[in-house]
Amino acid sequence: MVDLKLIEHLETFLTENRRERFKTVLSQRTKHFTVATEDVYQLHNTSAVIRSCDVFGIQEVNIIEEHNSKRIDREIAMGAQKWVDLNRYHSVKSCISDLKQKGYQIVATTPHTNDCVLHEFDVSKRSCFFFGRETEGLSQEVLDEADCFLKIPMVGFTESLNISVSAAIILQHVTTKLKQTDVKWQLSENEILEKRFDWCKKTIKSYEKVVGRFYSNS
Repeated sequence: MVDLKLIEHLETFLTENRRERFKTVLSQRTKHFTVATEDVYQLHNTSAVIRSCDVFGIQEVNIIEEHNSKRIDREIAMGAQKWVDLNRYHSVKSCISDLKQKGYQIVATTPHTNDCVLHEFDVSKRSCFFFGRETEGLSQEVLDEADCFLKIPMVGFTESLNISVSAAIILQHVTTKLKQTDVKWQLSENEILEKRFDWCKKTIKSYEKVVGRFYSNS
């Protein structure tokens, strides 16, 4: 359980603008949708997906590194990895198992299976959107475990988009549509408290000393 008094104390070390920014951003955050990237080779692609998740209010990103394991490109993500929670997995199996236990349906994004076009997607269901490798796309394992397939309508000669572009298009559409429904998509009160604490911790340079003084004076 997060110590509310500690959070309130930590927030006194933030500017009023930063406190208001946290409040505004958290009011738009959601775990109703999440994203998973599978062994994306190009570092900037994963980083750009994380950035898009932050922009569109997606709080969690799941990164599968079964074959490719690289650090997040801070320049491309532009600090987004500081505000978005990254869940790392060493296998597709462990990632999908964890997501299904959390109540997510597995959505395979692919231009090759005409199951559901973007504007027809049911946003009421908790969903994790899977994006695959640059050339091979999603693995057969993900396709076999998918609950549905999603495609972006395309009318040109090109059959696919860069994964970071695809992620941005899909997330912009589904989050906008979600907020027009009665679905309770916002973070819970406790989740908001946890993020207030986490973001204070990541923002205050002298965090350890501040916390030490707080408890010594309590």
